[in-house]
Amino acid sequence: MEFMTGKSSMPPDRIPVVVGVGEIIDRPKEITEGLEPLDLLEQALRRAEEDAGAKLLGEVQSLDVVNFLSWRYRDPEKLLAQRLGIQPSHCYYGPVGGESPIRYLHEAAQRIARGECSVAAVCGAEAQSTATKAERAGAKLPWTPFAHDVEEPKRGAAFQKPLAVKLGVFRPVTVYPFYEAASSARWGQSPREAMAESGTLWSRYSEAAAQNPNAWLKRRFAPEEITTATADNRLVAWPYTKLMVANPMVNMGGALLLTSLAKARAAGIAEDRLVYPLGGASAEEPRDYLLRDQFHESHPQNAVLKAVMELAGGDGKQFDAIELYSCFPCVPKMARRTLGLGADVQPTVTGGLTFFGAPLNTYMTHAACAMVRKLRDGARLGLLYGQGGFVTKHHGLVLSKTPPRAALAQDPSVQAEADRNKRAVPEFVTEADGKGKVESFTVIYGRNGDVEHGVVMLRTEDDRRTLARIPASDSATLTHLLDLNRTPVGSLGEIATAADGVPEWRVA
Repeated sequence: MEFMTGKSSMPPDRIPVVVGVGEIIDRPKEITEGLEPLDLLEQALRRAEEDAGAKLLGEVQSLDVVNFLSWRYRDPEKLLAQRLGIQPSHCYYGPVGGESPIRYLHEAAQRIARGECSVAAVCGAEAQSTATKAERAGAKLPWTPFAHDVEEPKRGAAFQKPLAVKLGVFRPVTVYPFYEAASSARWGQSPREAMAESGTLWSRYSEAAAQNPNAWLKRRFAPEEITTATADNRLVAWPYTKLMVANPMVNMGGALLLTSLAKARAAGIAEDRLVYPLGGASAEEPRDYLLRDQFHESHPQNAVLKAVMELAGGDGKQFDAIELYSCFPCVPKMARRTLGLGADVQPTVTGGLTFFGAPLNTYMTHAACAMVRKLRDGARLGLLYGQGGFVTKHHGLVLSKTPPRAALAQDPSVQAEADRNKRAVPEFVTEADGKGKVESFTVIYGRNGDVEHGVVMLRTEDDRRTLARIPASDSATLTHLLDLNRTPVGSLGEIATAADGVPEWRVA
């Protein structure tokens, strides 16, 4: 890769480097001893400073804080800055999004490259495990008072159509199955084959978590343990069991410190500790997932991954280490195909959102920490790919042990490329009759393991799109949907309107 060889033409004070990473995991013996997110943030940052081996926190001029969901603060970025005794010129608390840590890391590197700052910090933390246990126990936590007057961040249902909300397909665990079914059908897989691929892939994530001292669940699971529904591993939304979905019930904090190469050298940080951001790419889908042209691939994901492959010098095989966002199996399964990587891919350096843990928006902060350690240990080129929403927001970032020859690009957007590949979006209707063809589907389960109802995404006879329910009492249609040997995608059936005005679908 020619662009990575030889001496850089840029001045050292415009070359961004990651110099410190810090993580903390909190497992309190008593609920009220649990650390609040601000505590976790502060400790993670101090650990990052210790890892850098230089006093840098007091000089932070750029501070990005990943969105909290386990506790609500008013201006948490300012509260954190006060704790650290700093007044950064860039002090930002962002919106909900699983890709946001990678975006903040990329943007912090760009600020250093522009000469706007010489020290930057990116951090995130959640204490959902403690917050949930306290709520269930009726325990009062001695934390910064919950900011009830601060508006709750917009999530899932706020962007979705009323029919999607009524049918329960407005949460990640019930929306991602649409991509799972549509993509596997597109690849010519039977549901059984798709399930086997998911189990093998997730088992690899669990292997990485088992070796990560910062993971919440340090145990390797065999593929069949992950995919087989049991009392402890119930089905949540077909085809996903509990061990195939993200686990937000964790207490974790993560942080990264960046400086310029000149600043790192002046601070006496050893060259073999430095990791260089080379650049990346970003693109998005509409927040309302029903406004997408199809569900067997993501045009923004494809555009982002193709851009980072070009940056790396050709294809996905250029990367020694990768982190493919893993809230649900369909995301890394689609990503590894776009990257041209085989089914034997090692998809993570961290452990995945099921096993390492899913501190909501900030998993990729921890993934970035793990990637830095991996590169320090001998890997040459790493890819961090994060996504947020419902396969909505995508950001990729390339990290290297070798300095870049060219300046860090300032516009990472590949939105035009993503949009260029988008085909016509079918009109969405809430009332339909006649025949409907299955575009994708899921079946939603209760905590007792029983089916609540199925949901099909349909194309009508005039090629419009709608959603329809399959009642739990319609065993014939549910059996058709859950056949492991043959995908129901493409099946025809009859649409009728139920007494409550909701479309229902029955297999022909």
